[in-house]
Amino acid sequence: MTYDVVLFGATGFTGALTAAYLAEHAPPSLRWAVAGRNKAKLEALRARLGREVDLLHADASEPAALADIASSTRLVVSTVGPYVTYGDPLVLACAEAGTDYADLTGEPEFVNTTYVRYHDRAVASGARLVHACGFESIPYDLGVQYTVEQLPDDVPLRIAGLVRAGGTLSGGTIHSALTAFSRGRQNLQAARDRRRAEPRPRDRSARAGTDRIRRLEGFWAVPLPTIDPQIVARSARALPSYGPDFVYTHYMAVKRLPVAIGGVAGVGALVAAAQVPPLRNALLRRLEPGDGPSPSRREKSWFTVRFVGTGGGRRVVTEVSGGDPGYGETAKMLGESALCLALDDLPQVAGQTTTAVAMGNKLRDRLVAAGIGFRVLSDEAY
Repeated sequence: MTYDVVLFGATGFTGALTAAYLAEHAPPSLRWAVAGRNKAKLEALRARLGREVDLLHADASEPAALADIASSTRLVVSTVGPYVTYGDPLVLACAEAGTDYADLTGEPEFVNTTYVRYHDRAVASGARLVHACGFESIPYDLGVQYTVEQLPDDVPLRIAGLVRAGGTLSGGTIHSALTAFSRGRQNLQAARDRRRAEPRPRDRSARAGTDRIRRLEGFWAVPLPTIDPQIVARSARALPSYGPDFVYTHYMAVKRLPVAIGGVAGVGALVAAAQVPPLRNALLRRLEPGDGPSPSRREKSWFTVRFVGTGGGRRVVTEVSGGDPGYGETAKMLGESALCLALDDLPQVAGQTTTAVAMGNKLRDRLVAAGIGFRVLSDEAY
């Protein structure tokens, strides 16, 4: 095997940030390469990195080239989205080759579809397919796991996550979001197909809860319908440490009620616009994939996620925090996920899995060392 890690889509906005992170933080012994469809852009990236790194030419639509990449490495990391448009052939190549795979997707349709199509193949080959290794969904998946560790064992647990963030979006993120919004019927069908295919534990319950706008921890908590609570629930179903009856609810936290209501209305308007092709195309033209915020803008960005956990007579509040959520910290999270999967001694799992199940505390330790905060704010009886 030639490489430990191949970064696919390395010339995109987040891909280039991830390549820069690996160039700075990977140990000299790591054998890695960057891959993409544009040779000139790959060569320019290597020049910016200031480090000798192999360049692999492949297009996301070329199965033979993707199979060659998958067979050459222990792990493929993909930043090529929208994943529902471009991601499927690479997941297939990794599942068939027994090669680990990680990405940044926040697209439920893609995650559910690849589970149905490739989970069993990956189990047979030994490949770990780990989606959502960025701001979606590492802070929530590992933050909930950290909160569970502070609570009593073998009791029903209820955990709420409150997200606050300041940052801007790249063109790739906008394209992925609008693509997902425009595919409501396909999203529902993919979710149904997964429910029919995926076994669930018979002696335990673990689910993502639903709620309405309410007050929590001094904020207005607005239900946030992202992929994150689904990822958390899958970790909870796979890990008995989450107890016999586990529920996670996921919110955006805002200080003023009018802002909360305005946010809900704004998302609703964006979803509606995504259903109308001319409006959707006009929005997509505003930012092309590869565009994104400037370094100075990213330096001012931040995130915090506060978790309120109850169970067994204890109430624990924890927090995960960091800098620029969409890009600086996402590149860090994906880069450390790559190093963790490629280099660390991890649980023996295969198939489509989550960051908490595949990497857990090993990845959390890496992130803490890299500057992302995990801390307990309070722990009291109730």
